[in-house]
Amino acid sequence: MAERPAPSPALTQARDRQRELTDAYYQELARTDSGRKPVAYMLVGGNLAEIVRSFGYELVFPEIVALNCAIKHASLPNILNAEAQGYGLDVCGYVKNDLGLQELGGLTPFGKIPPPDLLVCSFSGCYVYVKWWEALAERYGVPLFMLDVPYLREPTPRKEEIAYVTAQLEELIALLERTTGRSFDRAELVRTLGASRRAEEGWVDYLHAGRQRPSPIEAYFEAVFYMFPINVLRGTPEAAEFYALVNEEVAARVREGQYPVPEEKFRVVVEGVPPYPSYRTFWDFFRRWGAVSVAATYPKVGGLFDQGFLHDPSRPLESIAEYSVGAYVNEAWPLRRELIASYVRDYAADAVVIHGIKSCRSFTAGQGDLRDWLLHERGIPTLYLESDHEDPRYFAPAQIKNRMDAFFESLKPASPAAGGTP
Repeated sequence: MAERPAPSPALTQARDRQRELTDAYYQELARTDSGRKPVAYMLVGGNLAEIVRSFGYELVFPEIVALNCAIKHASLPNILNAEAQGYGLDVCGYVKNDLGLQELGGLTPFGKIPPPDLLVCSFSGCYVYVKWWEALAERYGVPLFMLDVPYLREPTPRKEEIAYVTAQLEELIALLERTTGRSFDRAELVRTLGASRRAEEGWVDYLHAGRQRPSPIEAYFEAVFYMFPINVLRGTPEAAEFYALVNEEVAARVREGQYPVPEEKFRVVVEGVPPYPSYRTFWDFFRRWGAVSVAATYPKVGGLFDQGFLHDPSRPLESIAEYSVGAYVNEAWPLRRELIASYVRDYAADAVVIHGIKSCRSFTAGQGDLRDWLLHERGIPTLYLESDHEDPRYFAPAQIKNRMDAFFESLKPASPAAGGTP
């Protein structure tokens, strides 16, 4: 067999840039701890980043911090510390990582996380967020803004729902004016939203590349790294520039024949949060079967931009309200399951893999019914697995590998030339 040509520099530039942006972000956070900038804590789903950023706040996303802790195998000490404080085994791993980390002074392998000056809870689909932010407010004694977002039960939000959320955004602006002493600058918000939209357009182009055969992207494992700018840096020029770079790399992959797996045998859609402490191991279980994720739900928690929504600078507050209501975890299960079925159809997938999280009810509640619906109502081969996104104690590699091997063994290969087992 002929050796694959060595990848050109164009095939590594996006990942290198992602690391640079991540490092620069945490370095900036470490500097804010000396009082250089006020810090607001915020959640990823349906967040209000553009409004808060327009008032000069540095943003911290404790879910992203927890993700990075787990990837670096640093989450368990934080979790054990939270459990020692009385938080139960079934409490969300993101919550326990954050509250345990706070108790340990905010120290992480990638820098010190500063305490908040403001807490903005953009409640979108998960009641745990509310109690989490209340615990932080009690600890730090800083202002807490709670955004109440109506649950989305229909494909399009109602006008009265958008009006309800928009009125709350005006209350947030008034709070930010009081806490910063600055007047609301609508032009700055419009500019920030324009940068968000450019990043969102580039992100969508990347995600849609999964429709190609073979897929030049890995829409679950790779996309988790590439979603960092759209989630953490949205509203900045750097985020928009990053996705232009990513899409240049995707085009180079196609030109050079460099794909996520050397021979694409199975195309899958993945639902659920990754097991970050065992991220590489879990990914290897897919790669050994030539299985590539062509679409996934978890990289969409920061916004279902690939479904047609993009922030609209000409309607700033209404657009942000629509974004918050339409967050993936804020959608009713009938909407979420139809979305997953549409991914199978539009991306020509062979199967769905669901990864349930023991401590995350937002993603896991309903996944058993989702599996049955996909199997029996749509005839889509579906595998359900379970571990945890933060706690390494729940990942059983031998058991998960055996179930995945049996599942892929049972699937008809996507290509007649794919042959037997690896």
